[in-house]
Amino acid sequence: MEINEEELKKRVGPAAYKVLREKDTEAPFTGKYVYENAKGTYACVACGSKLFSSDTKFDSGTGWPSFDQALPGAVAYVHDNAYGMDRNEVVCANCKSHLGHVFSDGPTQTGKRYCMNSVCLNLESE
Repeated sequence: MEINEEELKKRVGPAAYKVLREKDTEAPFTGKYVYENAKGTYACVACGSKLFSSDTKFDSGTGWPSFDQALPGAVAYVHDNAYGMDRNEVVCANCKSHLGHVFSDGPTQTGKRYCMNSVCLNLESE
């Protein structure tokens, strides 16, 4: 998907742009969706693709919204060994925007914890 970067930067603001394009991370416990419990679907703020159902969201205690699974085909994974850590970056499958990381320490049946940045998401209510 082709996204005009200048338009995106204006639309989402500099903090979100830095996360989406420069793989920055928002500070823990500051994101608008950390404690959100409304029903709906979380979509990519850059392109609007649906990413996560609110039914898969849980409180991980880490300070970022966490999900135990993504919608089928919604995300892609990129090996990330930045900062001496071995982890899997999660990007939007449609526009390749950085969303966060996935870890195999989740408390649910999937064993996954998709640790996402709120600034990368829009909650579309049901």
